[in-house]
Amino acid sequence: MPRLAEKIAIVVGAGQTPGATIGNGRATAIRFAEEGATVLLVDQKIESAEETLAMVQERGGNGSCLKSDVTDETQCEAIAKECVERYGRIDVLHNNVGIALNDSGPTKVTETVWDGIFDANIKSIMFICKHVLPVMRKQNSGTIINISSIAAICEMGLVSYKASKAALNAYTHTLATGGAKFGIRANVIMPGLMNTPMAIEGYVEAGYDRETLIKKRNASVPLLGEMGSAWDVANAALFLASDEAKFITGACLPVDGGQSALIG
Repeated sequence: MPRLAEKIAIVVGAGQTPGATIGNGRATAIRFAEEGATVLLVDQKIESAEETLAMVQERGGNGSCLKSDVTDETQCEAIAKECVERYGRIDVLHNNVGIALNDSGPTKVTETVWDGIFDANIKSIMFICKHVLPVMRKQNSGTIINISSIAAICEMGLVSYKASKAALNAYTHTLATGGAKFGIRANVIMPGLMNTPMAIEGYVEAGYDRETLIKKRNASVPLLGEMGSAWDVANAALFLASDEAKFITGACLPVDGGQSALIG
């Protein structure tokens, strides 16, 4: 039996940055659908979400798309309402939105950059959870998966990104403790160095040599000296979304080839 049979899953950030590889949100949407979930694919770039839907359907999965800017609370409220109107319930909320645009160190960061990163990386998740939680509470069931980063716990020069991901870990802990009596689980995945378009393409566009960049990133990963892929994140999310993880809540799961294990 499929691991997410008859489940309804919202995947926020189901599109991706263009590139040669696949992004975390797209891979997760595909894995959820392959395992029986009906997926509501949410993205600010509807064309990219529609590309993901086509891949889902090619594999025999079901779902639909919704354009939304999740930094706007009104639109987050609409996501929850639309999912219930289309499918009757919300079993899984997977939050995959995050940016580090123009971030820098503590003496150079600007208020505009700090606020923009916090809006995208933590406020957006607070908004969507705020409006999905009442649905899950009424059901007495549900699971929330938030994509953080090992930057939350490892050395990282980008101060706004690191702080926002640490805040996301703490916020998810509150979701877990508060949601437990309603049968709602909440967990964090902390990816390490991944070979995804978002992680690679921006540097290449800025002038970095692709092969040199990939080689350098690979060398930082303890496990066989190679970055992970979006499928590694997707498979971790599938586990946390499934009943196999029914007794797991409040966890921060590194998916990083052992990079965070080097702390201390």
